[in-house]
Amino acid sequence: MPDPIQSPEKELRFTRAGQAVPFWIAAAVLVAVSVTMLVSVFQRDFQFQFSQLWALVPLVLAWLAARLAIRMTRHAYLIFTPLGVEIFPLFKPEKSMRLVLWQEIHGAEVDPDLSRLTLHHDAEKTSGIHLSLSPIPRNRRVLLAKAISGRVSRA
Repeated sequence: MPDPIQSPEKELRFTRAGQAVPFWIAAAVLVAVSVTMLVSVFQRDFQFQFSQLWALVPLVLAWLAARLAIRMTRHAYLIFTPLGVEIFPLFKPEKSMRLVLWQEIHGAEVDPDLSRLTLHHDAEKTSGIHLSLSPIPRNRRVLLAKAISGRVSRA
């Protein structure tokens, strides 16, 4: 479970919920495959057979897909804080998260199709960070673009 937020009114969180959808669908399909396998085995013979254990394979895979989908849905990808932009990788975010301070950001751009955020470190736009926005649901990307452009224009 994520730590409680110190000042939630001062930050904007964007999760990987857009990336989680295919994993939720995969989990549902794998559960359906497992149930179908069990039903077909029980209709042939009510005695225990080794083939019943094979129905556990898609069930375990469904559990793994659901766990990953939950992680993507609950944990942050980008957080806009008063200090700057926090960027979290999917795995081991506590060790490899990155904080880009607002003072380091000279400009920010979101491409027209809202698929990439670029944080520029200098006026010549020769250094910076490119971030994919595909993990973020499409309807939240507009909010992200407005938030970053509003914050960078104030600085």
